[in-house]
Amino acid sequence: MPVRFPLPSLPSSKARPTTHPCPSYTPPPTSPPHQRRDTRQSAPPPPTPERTMPSPAALTYGPIFIGVVLNILLYGIMITQTYLYFNVYRKDRLWMKLFVALLFLCDTLNCAFDITFLYIPLVNNFGNDSALMYASWVFATDPVMTALIGSLVQCFFAWRVKVLTNSWPAVFFIATCAIVQFCGGLGTSIAVGMIPEFVHFQKFEVIVIVWLAFSAVADCAITVALVWHLRKHKTGFAATDDIVNRIIRLTVQTGLITALCALVDLVLFIATPAGLHLLFNLPLSKLYTNSLMSSLNSRSGWRYGSGNGETTSDENNRTDHARHLSTRGETRRVSMMPPNQVYIDVESHEMVDVIDGKVLPGGAPLASMPSRAYSEKGGRLSAPNRSDSF
Repeated sequence: MPVRFPLPSLPSSKARPTTHPCPSYTPPPTSPPHQRRDTRQSAPPPPTPERTMPSPAALTYGPIFIGVVLNILLYGIMITQTYLYFNVYRKDRLWMKLFVALLFLCDTLNCAFDITFLYIPLVNNFGNDSALMYASWVFATDPVMTALIGSLVQCFFAWRVKVLTNSWPAVFFIATCAIVQFCGGLGTSIAVGMIPEFVHFQKFEVIVIVWLAFSAVADCAITVALVWHLRKHKTGFAATDDIVNRIIRLTVQTGLITALCALVDLVLFIATPAGLHLLFNLPLSKLYTNSLMSSLNSRSGWRYGSGNGETTSDENNRTDHARHLSTRGETRRVSMMPPNQVYIDVESHEMVDVIDGKVLPGGAPLASMPSRAYSEKGGRLSAPNRSDSF
């Protein structure tokens, strides 16, 4: 019977040593059997947009740059207006010429200060962002210069209201508003010198409101007083009323422009913390001077009705008081209406035979007729004085 010898037991896999020949070897962590390892690659997170801060130059110096450009453009118009005034109205009073020269000097200084203010931070301090946050003393001169020019122009129109209407209450009201708005502009310049940071300009908004609000009120008062007086004194004659209507339109346009610009400047200053209001504030002084000069230089159009010194056929039919002759560029005003005479414009379509130049259709000579004169140019008849003349 065969004998079975017991086989030696082999070591199980659990009993095998787990040591690695390399002592620094670290086995990878084993995941639990109940979790499945996700081997898919996850999508990268979307890139976060960078927060870009607007340039400090764009916030404040953008409107300032545009305002200075408009200021210089209006200054060019002022140069032309001043040149025309001193060449055409050489017989004006001396004080009026000195007044125009003073306004032109103030406009020139205002333009020079504005250009200097832009040059210092944008050229001398190029790349220095901190220099863009502050207003220099040159910028502080703009409010007081604008208020000074505006008050001078408003006082001139107050004098015109006094001459036309002889209404002292209206003159006193306009002059008071002009003085108050000048004080407001002076206070604004002082406040800018004390608080030069652009972001802190809202701290002195009360004095700015006084300045711009009273400026707009004075402009509106001047416009209302002049328009009311002119409309009240219309004569009913076409030629005179046409001149009055032109004066009314010019008065409304010039007064409305300055008043609206001051109001928009005030609203933007209160509503927006940025420097957008400077877009309307910087050209305001030139609007005042140009409105005054346009009023002074338009007097030739009111007086003569034609800029070249000659009347057209339409003006001959509408004008009742004067004709204008042009001799080698020199304009002369020739009165065509004797005392107590009425001029009647007629159109003649009658065919007549002329014998020796001066014979009427009935054969009677022209000299034998009553005192009527006929002018072939323009078809104008001058009627003799009658008790029922109008």
